[in-house]
Amino acid sequence: MGTRKASRVIGKALRRVDAVAKVTGATRFADDLAFPRMLYCKLLRSTQPHARIISIDTTAAQRLDGVQAVLTGRDLPIPFGILPVSQDEHALCPDKVRFIGDPVAAVAATSEETATAALDLIKVVYEPLKSFESAEAAIAHPEPRIHDYGDSGNLHKLINLEFGDVEAGIGEADLVREDLFFFEGSTHLPMEQHAAVAMWSPPPDGKLTLWTSTQTPHYVHRALAKVLELPAARIRVIATPNGGAFGGKSDPFSHEIAVARLAMITGRPVKITLTREEVFYCHRGRHPTTAAPTARTASRARTTRARSRPSPTTSRATTSRARAHSPTRRPAAPSAGTERHSPASRSKSISTRSPSS
Repeated sequence: MGTRKASRVIGKALRRVDAVAKVTGATRFADDLAFPRMLYCKLLRSTQPHARIISIDTTAAQRLDGVQAVLTGRDLPIPFGILPVSQDEHALCPDKVRFIGDPVAAVAATSEETATAALDLIKVVYEPLKSFESAEAAIAHPEPRIHDYGDSGNLHKLINLEFGDVEAGIGEADLVREDLFFFEGSTHLPMEQHAAVAMWSPPPDGKLTLWTSTQTPHYVHRALAKVLELPAARIRVIATPNGGAFGGKSDPFSHEIAVARLAMITGRPVKITLTREEVFYCHRGRHPTTAAPTARTASRARTTRARSRPSPTTSRATTSRARAHSPTRRPAAPSAGTERHSPASRSKSISTRSPSS
Protein backbone atom coordinates (compact mmCIF):
# COMPACT_ATOMS: atom_id res chain seq x y z
CA MET A 1 0.00 0.00 0.00
CA GLY A 2 1.19 3.48 -0.77
CA THR A 3 2.02 6.11 1.80
CA ARG A 4 -1.02 8.14 2.89
CA LYS A 5 -0.79 11.75 1.81
CA ALA A 6 -0.63 14.20 4.71
CA SER A 7 -3.73 16.38 5.13
CA ARG A 8 -3.41 20.12 4.62
CA VAL A 9 -6.35 20.78 6.97
CA ILE A 10 -6.78 18.09 9.65
CA GLY A 11 -4.53 18.67 12.63
CA LYS A 12 -3.39 22.09 11.38
CA ALA A 13 -3.84 25.45 13.08
CA LEU A 14 -5.54 27.49 10.37
CA ARG A 15 -6.09 31.23 10.54
CA ARG A 16 -9.63 32.57 10.02
CA VAL A 17 -9.89 34.44 6.75
CA ASP A 18 -11.40 37.49 8.51
CA ALA A 19 -9.23 37.38 11.63
CA VAL A 20 -6.65 40.02 10.74
CA ALA A 21 -9.23 42.54 9.55
CA LYS A 22 -11.30 42.15 12.72
CA VAL A 23 -8.48 42.30 15.28
CA THR A 24 -6.93 45.31 13.56
CA GLY A 25 -10.21 47.18 13.27
CA ALA A 26 -10.20 47.17 9.47
CA THR A 27 -13.56 45.38 9.16
CA ARG A 28 -16.32 47.83 8.27
CA PHE A 29 -19.66 47.11 9.88
CA ALA A 30 -22.88 48.81 8.79
CA ASP A 31 -22.53 51.58 11.37
CA ASP A 32 -19.00 52.31 10.13
CA LEU A 33 -20.24 53.32 6.69
CA ALA A 34 -20.46 57.01 5.80
CA PHE A 35 -21.21 58.83 2.54
CA PRO A 36 -21.17 62.48 1.45
CA ARG A 37 -24.39 64.40 2.29
CA MET A 38 -25.60 61.48 4.40
CA LEU A 39 -28.72 61.94 6.52
CA TYR A 40 -29.58 60.22 9.78
CA CYS A 41 -32.85 58.46 10.55
CA LYS A 42 -34.69 57.99 13.82
CA LEU A 43 -37.96 56.15 14.45
CA LEU A 44 -40.81 57.32 16.67
CA ARG A 45 -42.16 54.30 18.53
CA SER A 46 -45.46 53.61 20.21
CA THR A 47 -45.87 54.23 23.92
CA GLN A 48 -49.00 52.05 23.96
CA PRO A 49 -49.15 48.24 24.01
CA HIS A 50 -52.35 48.11 21.94
CA ALA A 51 -54.16 51.10 20.47
CA ARG A 52 -55.70 52.67 17.39
CA ILE A 53 -53.92 55.64 15.88
CA ILE A 54 -56.41 58.50 15.77
CA SER A 55 -54.06 61.12 14.32
CA ILE A 56 -50.39 61.95 13.74
CA ASP A 57 -49.29 65.60 13.43
CA THR A 58 -45.77 65.98 11.99
CA THR A 59 -46.03 69.72 11.15
CA ALA A 60 -43.70 70.95 13.90
CA ALA A 61 -41.13 68.23 13.18
CA GLN A 62 -41.05 69.09 9.48
CA ARG A 63 -40.36 72.75 10.31
CA LEU A 64 -37.36 71.96 12.51
CA ASP A 65 -34.12 73.19 10.96
CA GLY A 66 -32.14 70.25 9.57
CA VAL A 67 -35.12 67.92 9.07
CA GLN A 68 -35.27 66.75 5.46
CA ALA A 69 -38.21 64.31 5.48
CA VAL A 70 -40.82 62.74 7.77
CA LEU A 71 -42.70 59.51 7.04
CA THR A 72 -45.79 57.94 8.61
CA GLY A 73 -47.70 54.75 7.93
CA ARG A 74 -49.65 56.42 5.12
CA ASP A 75 -46.40 56.60 3.14
CA LEU A 76 -45.72 52.85 3.45
CA PRO A 77 -49.13 51.12 3.37
CA ILE A 78 -48.05 47.78 1.86
CA PRO A 79 -47.49 45.00 4.46
CA PHE A 80 -44.63 42.51 4.44
CA GLY A 81 -43.45 39.41 6.26
CA ILE A 82 -41.41 36.24 5.79
CA LEU A 83 -44.15 33.62 5.45
CA PRO A 84 -47.08 33.90 3.02
CA VAL A 85 -49.48 33.48 5.96
CA SER A 86 -47.88 36.29 7.99
CA GLN A 87 -47.73 39.28 5.66
CA ASP A 88 -48.92 41.41 8.58
CA GLU A 89 -46.05 43.77 9.34
CA HIS A 90 -45.79 47.40 8.29
CA ALA A 91 -42.63 49.47 8.18
CA LEU A 92 -44.64 52.17 9.99
CA CYS A 93 -48.00 51.47 11.60
CA PRO A 94 -50.80 52.89 9.41
CA ASP A 95 -53.74 52.65 11.82
CA LYS A 96 -52.97 50.51 14.86
CA VAL A 97 -50.06 49.70 17.20
CA ARG A 98 -49.69 46.23 18.68
CA PHE A 99 -46.80 46.54 21.13
CA ILE A 100 -44.80 49.14 23.00
CA GLY A 101 -42.07 50.14 20.56
CA ASP A 102 -44.08 49.59 17.36
CA PRO A 103 -42.74 52.22 14.88
CA VAL A 104 -45.23 54.93 13.84
CA ALA A 105 -43.06 57.61 12.18
CA ALA A 106 -39.57 58.09 10.72
CA VAL A 107 -37.46 61.23 10.47
CA ALA A 108 -34.41 61.96 8.30
CA ALA A 109 -32.23 64.89 9.37
CA THR A 110 -28.72 66.22 8.98
CA SER A 111 -27.67 64.82 12.37
CA GLU A 112 -28.83 62.18 14.84
CA GLU A 113 -29.41 64.89 17.44
CA THR A 114 -31.71 66.81 15.11
CA ALA A 115 -33.62 63.67 14.15
CA THR A 116 -34.07 62.77 17.82
CA ALA A 117 -35.29 66.29 18.64
CA ALA A 118 -37.79 66.06 15.78
CA LEU A 119 -39.35 62.94 17.28
CA ASP A 120 -40.36 64.95 20.35
CA LEU A 121 -42.29 67.35 18.08
CA ILE A 122 -44.49 64.67 16.51
CA LYS A 123 -47.90 64.48 18.16
CA VAL A 124 -49.70 61.13 18.12
CA VAL A 125 -53.23 60.64 19.48
CA TYR A 126 -54.05 57.06 20.48
CA GLU A 127 -57.26 55.28 21.38
CA PRO A 128 -56.09 52.64 23.88
CA LEU A 129 -57.36 49.08 23.42
CA LYS A 130 -57.26 46.16 25.82
CA SER A 131 -53.80 44.62 25.92
CA PHE A 132 -52.88 41.04 26.76
CA GLU A 133 -49.83 40.27 28.87
CA SER A 134 -50.00 36.53 28.29
CA ALA A 135 -51.20 34.05 25.70
CA GLU A 136 -53.76 32.71 28.17
CA ALA A 137 -55.26 36.20 28.47
CA ALA A 138 -55.38 36.56 24.68
CA ILE A 139 -57.17 33.21 24.36
CA ALA A 140 -59.65 34.08 27.12
CA HIS A 141 -60.56 37.39 25.43
CA PRO A 142 -61.24 37.02 21.69
CA GLU A 143 -61.95 40.76 21.45
CA PRO A 144 -60.42 43.11 20.62
CA ARG A 145 -58.48 41.11 18.03
CA ILE A 146 -54.75 41.76 17.76
CA HIS A 147 -54.92 40.92 14.05
CA ASP A 148 -57.98 40.76 11.84
CA TYR A 149 -57.28 37.26 10.55
CA GLY A 150 -56.66 33.85 12.02
CA ASP A 151 -58.75 30.85 13.02
CA SER A 152 -60.78 32.83 15.57
CA GLY A 153 -60.43 35.61 18.11
CA ASN A 154 -56.78 36.00 19.04
CA LEU A 155 -55.86 32.51 17.93
CA HIS A 156 -53.66 32.48 14.86
CA LYS A 157 -53.77 28.71 14.52
CA LEU A 158 -55.48 25.91 16.49
CA ILE A 159 -54.11 22.47 15.60
CA ASN A 160 -55.10 19.01 16.84
CA LEU A 161 -52.60 16.20 16.30
CA GLU A 162 -53.28 12.62 17.34
CA PHE A 163 -51.17 9.56 16.46
CA GLY A 164 -52.40 6.10 17.29
CA ASP A 165 -54.96 5.29 19.96
CA VAL A 166 -53.90 7.78 22.62
CA GLU A 167 -56.86 7.15 24.93
CA ALA A 168 -56.29 3.38 24.89
CA GLY A 169 -52.60 3.81 25.53
CA ILE A 170 -53.19 6.03 28.53
CA GLY A 171 -55.93 3.70 29.76
CA GLU A 172 -53.47 0.78 29.78
CA ALA A 173 -50.88 2.75 31.74
CA ASP A 174 -49.72 1.66 35.17
CA LEU A 175 -48.89 5.29 35.93
CA VAL A 176 -49.94 8.56 34.27
CA ARG A 177 -47.97 11.66 35.12
CA GLU A 178 -49.04 15.22 34.35
CA ASP A 179 -46.89 18.29 34.77
CA LEU A 180 -46.75 21.97 33.86
CA PHE A 181 -43.71 23.77 32.51
CA PHE A 182 -43.14 27.44 31.79
CA PHE A 183 -40.36 28.62 29.49
CA GLU A 184 -39.46 32.29 29.80
CA GLY A 185 -39.02 34.13 26.51
CA SER A 186 -35.52 35.01 25.41
CA THR A 187 -33.90 37.17 22.79
CA HIS A 188 -30.53 37.65 21.16
CA LEU A 189 -27.92 40.05 22.47
CA PRO A 190 -25.16 40.58 19.90
CA MET A 191 -22.66 43.35 20.58
CA GLU A 192 -23.57 45.11 17.34
CA GLN A 193 -26.97 46.76 17.19
CA HIS A 194 -28.92 46.63 13.94
CA ALA A 195 -27.85 49.27 11.42
CA ALA A 196 -28.53 50.08 7.77
CA VAL A 197 -27.59 52.63 5.12
CA ALA A 198 -29.63 53.22 1.96
CA MET A 199 -28.61 55.03 -1.22
CA TRP A 200 -30.88 55.86 -4.17
CA SER A 201 -29.76 56.59 -7.72
CA PRO A 202 -32.64 58.52 -9.30
CA PRO A 203 -33.93 57.87 -12.84
CA PRO A 204 -32.82 57.08 -15.43
CA ASP A 205 -30.89 54.61 -13.19
CA GLY A 206 -33.62 54.24 -10.59
CA LYS A 207 -31.57 51.85 -8.47
CA LEU A 208 -31.61 51.30 -4.71
CA THR A 209 -28.65 49.99 -2.69
CA LEU A 210 -29.00 48.98 0.94
CA TRP A 211 -26.11 48.06 3.23
CA THR A 212 -27.48 46.34 6.32
CA SER A 213 -26.40 44.13 9.21
CA THR A 214 -28.60 41.25 8.15
CA GLN A 215 -28.25 37.48 8.04
CA THR A 216 -30.85 37.13 5.28
CA PRO A 217 -30.28 39.62 2.44
CA HIS A 218 -32.68 37.76 0.14
CA TYR A 219 -35.59 38.18 2.59
CA VAL A 220 -34.79 41.90 2.86
CA HIS A 221 -34.52 42.17 -0.92
CA ARG A 222 -37.95 40.60 -1.37
CA ALA A 223 -39.57 42.84 1.28
CA LEU A 224 -38.09 45.99 -0.25
CA ALA A 225 -39.34 45.09 -3.72
CA LYS A 226 -42.86 44.49 -2.39
CA VAL A 227 -43.24 47.48 -0.06
CA LEU A 228 -41.48 50.03 -2.28
CA GLU A 229 -43.06 48.64 -5.46
CA LEU A 230 -39.72 48.47 -7.24
CA PRO A 231 -38.54 45.80 -9.70
CA ALA A 232 -36.29 43.35 -7.87
CA ALA A 233 -33.60 43.93 -10.49
CA ARG A 234 -33.41 47.58 -9.38
CA ILE A 235 -32.57 46.68 -5.76
CA ARG A 236 -29.24 45.58 -4.37
CA VAL A 237 -28.92 44.43 -0.75
CA ILE A 238 -25.41 44.12 0.69
CA ALA A 239 -25.09 42.13 3.92
CA THR A 240 -22.31 43.78 5.86
CA PRO A 241 -20.21 41.82 8.38
CA ASN A 242 -22.25 41.08 11.49
CA GLY A 243 -20.99 41.96 14.94
CA GLY A 244 -22.97 39.02 16.25
CA ALA A 245 -26.54 38.05 15.40
CA PHE A 246 -27.43 34.51 16.59
CA GLY A 247 -30.58 34.55 14.45
CA GLY A 248 -31.68 38.00 15.65
CA LYS A 249 -30.93 39.55 12.25
CA SER A 250 -32.64 36.94 10.13
CA ASP A 251 -35.85 38.89 9.38
CA PRO A 252 -36.55 41.99 7.29
CA PHE A 253 -36.99 44.92 9.67
CA SER A 254 -38.91 48.19 9.64
CA HIS A 255 -35.83 50.37 9.82
CA GLU A 256 -34.38 48.87 6.63
CA ILE A 257 -37.50 49.78 4.66
CA ALA A 258 -37.78 53.21 6.28
CA VAL A 259 -34.26 54.33 5.35
CA ALA A 260 -34.73 53.01 1.82
CA ARG A 261 -37.88 55.07 1.36
CA LEU A 262 -36.28 58.16 2.92
CA ALA A 263 -33.31 57.84 0.54
CA MET A 264 -35.72 57.71 -2.41
CA ILE A 265 -37.55 60.83 -1.19
CA THR A 266 -34.51 62.95 -0.33
CA GLY A 267 -32.11 61.69 -3.00
CA ARG A 268 -29.42 61.44 -0.31
CA PRO A 269 -27.90 58.49 1.59
CA VAL A 270 -29.78 57.75 4.81
CA LYS A 271 -28.40 55.83 7.76
CA ILE A 272 -29.93 54.40 10.92
CA THR A 273 -28.41 52.61 13.92
CA LEU A 274 -30.80 51.24 16.51
CA THR A 275 -30.23 51.83 20.19
CA ARG A 276 -29.96 48.83 22.48
CA GLU A 277 -33.50 49.48 23.70
CA GLU A 278 -34.79 49.45 20.11
CA VAL A 279 -33.06 46.13 19.46
CA PHE A 280 -35.14 44.61 22.24
CA TYR A 281 -38.33 46.20 20.86
CA CYS A 282 -37.90 44.67 17.41
CA HIS A 283 -36.49 41.35 18.56
CA ARG A 284 -37.37 38.04 16.96
CA GLY A 285 -36.59 35.86 19.96
CA ARG A 286 -38.27 32.80 21.41
CA HIS A 287 -41.80 33.24 22.68
CA PRO A 288 -42.67 32.56 26.32
CA THR A 289 -44.23 29.09 26.34
CA THR A 290 -46.42 27.06 28.67
CA ALA A 291 -46.41 23.28 28.18
CA ALA A 292 -48.64 20.73 29.92
CA PRO A 293 -47.39 17.24 29.04
CA THR A 294 -48.93 13.95 30.10
CA ALA A 295 -46.73 10.82 30.10
CA ARG A 296 -47.79 7.20 30.45
CA THR A 297 -45.48 4.57 31.88
CA ALA A 298 -45.75 0.83 32.37
CA SER A 299 -44.27 -1.47 34.99
CA ARG A 300 -42.89 -3.78 32.30
CA ALA A 301 -40.50 -2.82 29.52
CA ARG A 302 -43.06 -1.48 27.08
CA THR A 303 -43.22 1.47 24.71
CA THR A 304 -44.38 4.64 26.48
CA ARG A 305 -46.83 7.16 25.07
CA ALA A 306 -46.92 10.89 25.63
CA ARG A 307 -49.16 13.73 24.67
CA SER A 308 -49.74 17.39 25.47
CA ARG A 309 -52.76 19.26 26.72
CA PRO A 310 -53.41 22.77 25.31
CA SER A 311 -50.17 24.71 25.68
CA PRO A 312 -50.56 28.32 24.57
CA THR A 313 -47.50 30.11 23.28
CA THR A 314 -47.31 33.85 23.80
CA SER A 315 -46.83 36.05 20.77
CA ARG A 316 -44.46 38.89 20.02
CA ALA A 317 -47.42 41.17 19.56
CA THR A 318 -49.34 42.88 22.34
CA THR A 319 -49.22 39.75 24.47
CA SER A 320 -45.49 39.55 25.07
CA ARG A 321 -44.03 42.95 24.36
CA ALA A 322 -46.24 44.58 26.96
CA ARG A 323 -44.59 42.21 29.44
CA ALA A 324 -41.59 44.49 29.66
CA HIS A 325 -43.91 47.07 31.20
CA SER A 326 -46.17 44.87 33.30
CA PRO A 327 -45.68 41.92 35.67
CA THR A 328 -45.23 38.51 34.10
CA ARG A 329 -48.05 36.10 34.85
CA ARG A 330 -46.61 32.66 35.40
CA PRO A 331 -48.73 29.53 35.62
CA ALA A 332 -48.70 27.90 39.02
CA ALA A 333 -46.76 24.73 38.22
CA PRO A 334 -46.70 21.86 40.71
CA SER A 335 -43.17 21.15 41.83
CA ALA A 336 -43.36 17.38 41.56
CA GLY A 337 -46.08 16.95 38.93
CA THR A 338 -49.40 15.18 39.27
CA GLU A 339 -49.94 11.47 39.01
CA ARG A 340 -53.22 9.86 37.99
CA HIS A 341 -54.69 6.83 36.24
CA SER A 342 -57.59 8.28 34.24
CA PRO A 343 -57.61 9.00 30.49
CA ALA A 344 -57.44 12.58 29.22
CA SER A 345 -58.30 14.53 26.09
CA ARG A 346 -56.47 14.49 22.77
CA SER A 347 -53.41 16.62 22.13
CA LYS A 348 -53.77 20.25 21.15
CA SER A 349 -51.43 23.04 20.21
CA ILE A 350 -52.55 26.64 20.50
CA SER A 351 -50.65 29.76 19.45
CA THR A 352 -51.50 33.43 19.21
CA ARG A 353 -50.45 35.62 16.29
CA SER A 354 -47.56 38.03 16.30
CA PRO A 355 -46.44 40.62 13.74
CA SER A 356 -44.10 38.02 12.32
CA SER A 357 -43.42 34.48 13.44
